[in-house]
Amino acid sequence: MTSAAQPKVFGVGMIALDLVMGLDPQQPIRSWAGGTCGNVLSILAYLGWDAFPIARMNGDAASDRVRADLGQWGVHLDFASCGPTTDTPIVIQEIRRGRDGKPKHRFSWSCPQCGHWLPSFKPVTKEVVEVVQSALTGTAVFFLDRLSRSTLTLAKQASGRGAVVIFEPSGKANDPMFSEALRTAHILKYSEQRLTGIENLTDNNPSILVEIQTLGEKGLNYRHRLGRGLSNWLHLDAVKAPKLADSCGSGDWCTAGLISKIATHGQDDLRKKGPKDLRAALRFGQALAAWNCGFEGARGGMYATTREVFDTQVAAIMSGREAEFAESPMRQGPEASIPCPSCHLLG
Repeated sequence: MTSAAQPKVFGVGMIALDLVMGLDPQQPIRSWAGGTCGNVLSILAYLGWDAFPIARMNGDAASDRVRADLGQWGVHLDFASCGPTTDTPIVIQEIRRGRDGKPKHRFSWSCPQCGHWLPSFKPVTKEVVEVVQSALTGTAVFFLDRLSRSTLTLAKQASGRGAVVIFEPSGKANDPMFSEALRTAHILKYSEQRLTGIENLTDNNPSILVEIQTLGEKGLNYRHRLGRGLSNWLHLDAVKAPKLADSCGSGDWCTAGLISKIATHGQDDLRKKGPKDLRAALRFGQALAAWNCGFEGARGGMYATTREVFDTQVAAIMSGREAEFAESPMRQGPEASIPCPSCHLLG
């Protein structure tokens, strides 16, 4: 059940099971809901939003773990198992120290035991559109990071009902659907590393009100139409992380922080914001990204601390004060083994 006081977000795209192998070899593999879309919606639920993922989870062991994890953060699962259902993607994240001594992470999509490919992402279908479309009324934000005809149909329907459409492309695409997504989106956010050479997409897509290019440790560039015409490119240096355990998922925290500050009432809310509002929202998102670096996993901090401690630490980061990261036992969440579909030996 949703609350009238809480803004509503729908999201469709990469919702996966993350298997996180940390620096400590004695620590068991941790498994949490992940993927860009899964992380953004989980974080927004953590921040007080009514979050609805749109997915095709079929009841396999991975989907059961993802559903249980999302559910513990208050994510609504009404549309998480729309038919035709399919296996839930599994992503392995391994954290190791680089040559400079800093933690580095890498992703794998194959079983470390047998080498077979793990289940991968499959887009939603037209059957999902028929199930979801009536629930989009009153939605403040529609988030997407993967494209299909059905995904774009839902995004357009949400936009027509006043939702802010946020598009985070996972890679460069020259097909018509990519161009169509750009004509539909109000906020476009992408990584310089993943989408090299596509900046200035706002020029030919007047629907885009905010364009954000993330630069990792160098911060981000952005421009907008929240004033008189299209602004020049502006820059924000990164917020320094008080502790570096793992940077995975920090971009998702930045996105969720931005959304929570400038899109709580949909397009009308966003269009009323000015340049200072946008800059403050981006800064808040960067502070959340910096906080997230203190923990292993894309959302590890949500399991290692309380909401009260989170608020205190983020406030300290925002004000430039020292934020203390005390060691805490990490809550695993739902416990069950996740077998590899091929060899059944995955952790």
